[in-house]
Amino acid sequence: MSSSPAELVREFHRAFGLAARTTPTEVSPELAAHRGELLAEEVAEVAEVEVAGPLDRLAHELADVVYIAYGTALVHGIDLDQVIAEIHRSNMTKLGPGGQVSRRADGKVLKGEHYEAPDVAAVLRRQGWAPRDGD
Repeated sequence: MSSSPAELVREFHRAFGLAARTTPTEVSPELAAHRGELLAEEVAEVAEVEVAGPLDRLAHELADVVYIAYGTALVHGIDLDQVIAEIHRSNMTKLGPGGQVSRRADGKVLKGEHYEAPDVAAVLRRQGWAPRDGD
C-alpha cells in the first residue's frame, strides 16, 4: 500500500464512488461549497484541540485536514503535490543573501526582496487546466 497522501485519498474516493478527476476542472457551486464546509469543520477541530487536546488528537485532526484537502484537490482534478512543490519553491525564495531570514515579532517568516510569488496557474496549466476567460 502506498503511503502517498494523494494515492491514499484517491483509493478512498474510488472505493466510495467519490469524484476523482485527473484534469483541473471547475465543479458545481454545491460541490465546491460542500468541500469548503468539510475543510472548515476539520480546521475548527484542529483549533479546538490546540487549546484543549492531547498531542495524539492534534495529530489526528491535522491529518484529517490534510486528507480533506487532498480530497478537495482530487474532486477538482488538481495534483496537489505539484502545487505544494511550487509553493515550497516560492517560500524558499524568502531567504535573503547568505540565508538571511526576516521575521515578524511572532516568528512568522516574511517575504524579502528576493521573494518570487508562486505561479500556481502555470502548474495547473501543465496539468491540463484551460482557464476560462477572466481567470
